[in-house]
Amino acid sequence: MKFSKRMDGLDSAIFSVLDDKKRELYDKGMEVINLSVGTPDMPPASHILKTLSQEAGKAANYIYALSELPELIDAVIAWYSRRYGVELLKDEVLSMSGSQDGLTHIALTLADPGDLVMVPDPGYPIFSVGPSLSCAILYKIPLLKENSFLMDFDKIAPDIAHQTRLIIVSYPNNPVTAIAPPEFYEKLVWFAKKYDIAVVHDNAYSELVYDGNRGGSFLSIPGAKEVGIEFNSLSKSYNIPGCRISFALGNKDMIKQLKTLKSHIDYGVFLPVQKAAIAALTGPQDCVVETVATYQRRRDVLIDSFQKIGWSIPKNPGTMFVWAPIPDNYSSSVEFTLDLMEKTGVIVVPGSSFGERGEGYVRLALVQPEDKIIKASRLINQSGIFK
Repeated sequence: MKFSKRMDGLDSAIFSVLDDKKRELYDKGMEVINLSVGTPDMPPASHILKTLSQEAGKAANYIYALSELPELIDAVIAWYSRRYGVELLKDEVLSMSGSQDGLTHIALTLADPGDLVMVPDPGYPIFSVGPSLSCAILYKIPLLKENSFLMDFDKIAPDIAHQTRLIIVSYPNNPVTAIAPPEFYEKLVWFAKKYDIAVVHDNAYSELVYDGNRGGSFLSIPGAKEVGIEFNSLSKSYNIPGCRISFALGNKDMIKQLKTLKSHIDYGVFLPVQKAAIAALTGPQDCVVETVATYQRRRDVLIDSFQKIGWSIPKNPGTMFVWAPIPDNYSSSVEFTLDLMEKTGVIVVPGSSFGERGEGYVRLALVQPEDKIIKASRLINQSGIFK
């Protein structure tokens, strides 16, 4: 049987290897501390759970949703005005089954086979997978430590920029955890206008910013809505990743095209999930504040405890991850990841799985309570890896 060439780039071998190794460790009776998958371990707030439960018990809610509830659109518009100072119109908002949904399909509306799409390297895999499925050609922009992991538009040749249809940007960034100042977005808007490039900004971690700082929105930059859209998700902020609810916001023409495409793919977000999203956006926000505080405490515990055993890791300014350099005596991030698993039971993700420029790093997710993080540091210390 022959399969599409589109499938050639979807090999997730390293994750299969990690999963197989994890089962081996379980079979040996070894304790596993999983810091690999970025799935929130904290429960949703009670008012969100209550709403979802009540709405799931109503038979009338099991029809096709087809489109957003008007009250959901109103809640999103009020949220963006209150939280980011961005004023949106009703035709500038589209709900989706998670940002992964939009990132998978957006290039289909903007790029034809052979067109260039700019993506970050290292980058969250779907940033590259989505355009690849549309048969676009990827132009990978390096995120370098010496540039604070920010895209450097001055290093992009004009002939490349003129060929580009779409650029995918994301700060706070997964996996490198960097945040971007307003000046970066001002230059992004200028760059997109100069070369007629559509912008997609993934803002999934806008709430998870630490040390007294506050995340913002790409759409708050003058001219941003003329060139692009932003994806924003409730998964991490409200601890409801399984509900699959996010939004595309901004340029109405891009929103219209994405909505048309999605009308051929799905029938809208499950109505009880829409009601839960309304409860999240309009209800008490102390749950978001506590989530941010919890991740910051975990980050501080991890950085401090790992520093004491010889693993020096820069403090991540945002996201639910840390981006950690591997020891000098390892030749690759995969080698270090597998050795760490075998000797300690601690699971991380090799940086190379996020792109060529992720080599030399691993990503750790702050998805374990503080006592588990401290135990992980103790197990790593006992293994002698950093001695």
